[in-house]
Amino acid sequence: MQTQDKLNDKQLSDEQSREVAETIREELARRRISRQALAEQAKLSLSTLEKVLGGRRPFTLATTVRLEQALGVSLRKATGAVTPSASNDVAPDSLGSYAHRAVTWLEDVYVTLRPSFGDKESIFAYRTEIMWEPKVSSLVFREGERTDAAYEHTGEVAVPHQSGFIYLVIIKHGQHRVITVSRPTVAGEMYGIISTLRAGPGSQLTPIAAPIAYVPLKNIPEPSLGRVAPNDANHALYRKHLRRTVDESFALFLPG
Repeated sequence: MQTQDKLNDKQLSDEQSREVAETIREELARRRISRQALAEQAKLSLSTLEKVLGGRRPFTLATTVRLEQALGVSLRKATGAVTPSASNDVAPDSLGSYAHRAVTWLEDVYVTLRPSFGDKESIFAYRTEIMWEPKVSSLVFREGERTDAAYEHTGEVAVPHQSGFIYLVIIKHGQHRVITVSRPTVAGEMYGIISTLRAGPGSQLTPIAAPIAYVPLKNIPEPSLGRVAPNDANHALYRKHLRRTVDESFALFLPG
């Protein structure tokens, strides 16, 4: 019995623990289940699960076995002869330290929707592509087919494990634009808030925040891009997506 207890208490190496943690995070994202739910299924405390996933404590064999039973997958396939991750396959800590294989479900082309800043009845729609960029070792996003092409942006994508949200960030000459969205729904849509600057007359700029939605291009048979007016065939659908941001509490806008 003592021998068995010692085996169960055996700690995985730091490298093995990182591999197991990455696999678990990937499974949580793919299945859209919370850490709390996994902890309950594995009969672990949430605190223990958070510590091992965050790298603050190594995995033990006993903990790994419980998680394997709860998820129904082997987490130790990669713990025999672990090959170190390529340097261009893991994002920097400032973006969430995510591995490429753990975020492939985000790589897609989206129709991006937000209210038109110049016409309250219209919706501004353009294309955004999210992809892995080995040169910077992270997901990046590139905007295109905007009617205001001078404002098309390229930026980095942060996917921190703790908040459960995704951040599309642009930092240019000290100026920041941040888009905070939920993780994708079953249909792949993401909803949240854009915080940016609105261009006014001359050189006037005004801080502005608005709901934003990312809808996979494949979900819209004949997408309309540009400034989409109420008489456009897609206007009602686009408006429904933007309202869903607030109606389903993906984001909150508080009165002043």
